[in-house]
Amino acid sequence: MSTGVTISSISDYAILGCGSVGYAVAEELVEQGKDVSIIDRDESRVESLRDQDLDAQTADIRDSEIAELVADRDVVLILASDVESNKRAVEHIRNSGTDQFIVARASDPVSGDELSDLGADIVINPSSVIAESALRALESGELEYNAGKLAELVERTSTRLAIITQDSPDPDSIASAAALQAIATHLGIESDIIYLGDVGHQENRAFVNLLGIDLVQWDEIEDHSVYDTVALVDHATSSDMELPVDIVIDHSETESEYEPEFVDIRPNMSSTSTIMTKYIQEFDMNVSEEVATALLYGIRAETLDFKRDTTPADLTAAAYLYPFANHDTLEQVESPSMSPETLDVLAEAITNRDVQGSHLVSNAGFVRDREALTQAASHLLNLEGVTTTAVFGIADEMIFLAGRSKDIRINIGKVLDDAYGEIGETAGHSTQASAEIPLGIFTGIEISEDTRDTLLDLTEEAVKRTLFDAMGVEGGSSEGSNGN
Repeated sequence: MSTGVTISSISDYAILGCGSVGYAVAEELVEQGKDVSIIDRDESRVESLRDQDLDAQTADIRDSEIAELVADRDVVLILASDVESNKRAVEHIRNSGTDQFIVARASDPVSGDELSDLGADIVINPSSVIAESALRALESGELEYNAGKLAELVERTSTRLAIITQDSPDPDSIASAAALQAIATHLGIESDIIYLGDVGHQENRAFVNLLGIDLVQWDEIEDHSVYDTVALVDHATSSDMELPVDIVIDHSETESEYEPEFVDIRPNMSSTSTIMTKYIQEFDMNVSEEVATALLYGIRAETLDFKRDTTPADLTAAAYLYPFANHDTLEQVESPSMSPETLDVLAEAITNRDVQGSHLVSNAGFVRDREALTQAASHLLNLEGVTTTAVFGIADEMIFLAGRSKDIRINIGKVLDDAYGEIGETAGHSTQASAEIPLGIFTGIEISEDTRDTLLDLTEEAVKRTLFDAMGVEGGSSEGSNGN
C-alpha cells in the first residue's frame, strides 16, 4: 500500500488506546521530540496522561468519528489491548480515504492477518516481540559466556596454541582459523594454523596467498608436543591427529569422539566464519583487513554468495565485515587464473561429456591435479540445460569424482553416497560433493602402463552407469550422447 508518507520526516503521531504498550511508545516518541496525540476511552487514564503534560483526549476508538480526530496525523498507532476495537479503528480510518500510515496491535497470527486485510500497514504482536527480544538477550548472554570461557582456555596456553582446520581446508575453515588466531593474538597467545592433506583448489590457494595467511602442514611439524592447547575449527571430519582436543568450533556436528573442554557447534549457522565473526565482535577487537576479507569470503563461499541456506546471522555478520574487507582482493580470489592442468581437464571433460536429461557425467581421464575436477564440474554446470554435473578422473590408483548441482530436487551429496558410500569415501551436501573410490573395485586389473586405456574404458562404463542409476535416470554408456 502506498501511504505517501516519508518516514524520515514524520513528526505527527496519534496513539489510539494508551495502556502499558501505548504509554511506553508515547514516552519514547516524546523523548525524540515528536508531536504525539493520545486518544483513550478511559477518562481517569486520560486525566493522568494530561497531568504528565501529554496531549490526551477521551474518545472511543470504535466510533466512526475516530477518523476525523486523527485526520491531521501522519502516523496512527492503534495499540489497544482489545483487538476487536483495533479492527474497528483501522476500518474507520481506511474508509475515510486518508493516506495515514497505520500500525496496529494484534494478539495472534489470525488477528494479524485480519488487521492487514483491513488496511494496517504494519501489524505487531506484543507476545512475539517479547519472545524475539528474550531470544536475542539469551543469545547475547550465551555469546558473552562462551567468549569468556574461550578466552580462559586460550589464555591458559603456556607454550603454543594449535588451530587445526579441516583436512584439505576450504575458505570457511581457513578464514575461521585466521579469526581464532587473531583472537589468540589479541589475548597475547602465540598460535599456528595447521592443516592435514593439501590446499588444492586454485581458488583456495589464491585465497591463502593473497591474504598472506600462514598455514603449517601437519607432517612438516617436527615436534607436535609443543602445542599444549588444541582447537579444531570447522573440522567436522575425523583425522589422524594424536593430540587431545581442548576447543571445537563448527557449524556442523563433528564425526569424531573428542571430549573437549569447550564446544560451540551451531548447525543452525551456515558457516563457521559467521560464528567466528560474532566472537570477533564480542571481544571488541579491531578486525584487520585480512581477517575481515577472509571471513567475508568464507561466508560467501559457504552460502554460494548468499544463495544457499543463508540465515539472518550470515547477513548480519557479512554487513559487519563489509566495510573492513578488501574487495579488490575478493575479486582476485574469486577469479584466479586457470592453470594449464585445469584447462586440460576441463577440455577433456567437455569432450567426454555424457548428458542424460539435465544430468551430465564426464570422464576427465588420468589427472595430476584432482582439484581440477572440482573446477571442471563447476564450469560444466553453466552449460545450457544442465543442472547436475559429475566429473571423475584417475590418480594414484584411485577414482576421484567431483559433483555439483543446482537442481533443488537433487541432493548431490546423497547421490554420491548412495552410489559409492559402501565402496569408497564420500563427502558433501545438497549442491556440492566428492567421492574417492579404489580403482581395483571396478576393474580387478593390476595397474600398469599397458593396461591404462583398458582401465579407463572399464572405469568410465562402471562409474557412469552407477552414477546415473543413483540419479534416477537411465545410465549413459561410452557411446552415449556427448552433446556434439
